[in-house]
Amino acid sequence: MTKYTKPFLLALAGIFVLNILITTINTKLDKLRNVKFSNSDITLAVRQQQLDCLTKNIYYEAGSEPFEGKVGVAQVTLNRAESSAFPNDICRVVYQKTVIYDKVICQFSWYCETASRIKPIYSKAYQESYEVAKKVLLENFRLSILKDAMYFHATSIAPNWRHQKLAQIGNHIFYK
Repeated sequence: MTKYTKPFLLALAGIFVLNILITTINTKLDKLRNVKFSNSDITLAVRQQQLDCLTKNIYYEAGSEPFEGKVGVAQVTLNRAESSAFPNDICRVVYQKTVIYDKVICQFSWYCETASRIKPIYSKAYQESYEVAKKVLLENFRLSILKDAMYFHATSIAPNWRHQKLAQIGNHIFYK
């Protein structure tokens, strides 16, 4: 009788462990089935368009700046897209124009000044700008000091803004 007891108990233990394993797997699968995924309108084409707009903005505003300066420009662009005071789309933020006293003013000066440019001139700077755009847009890389940055200008100009200064990075001053 002991000859049959040990294999019987082992088989019984195996069935018990297998039952627990199957129950655990089914529970996890049920949880996954019940997860509600958000219906995002962002398609691959839309994301690529946003990436292209952000890259151009970085390139024309900060193409010769250090990595942090490029990130700063990208971050201001995204901060604006997330703010209710600006359009909620990256491309619309980049190409936003305002008319004041019959004068067209672009939010980013390069767009008014060089809108006719078809292709960037310096491919290395453009590629660096593209890499920064991917890091900021797709990997959510941010500079903590610029989490509230909404504006910037080159150090070569003095617009006398009343915005709170946050930082100077390279040749740009960033504001809240």
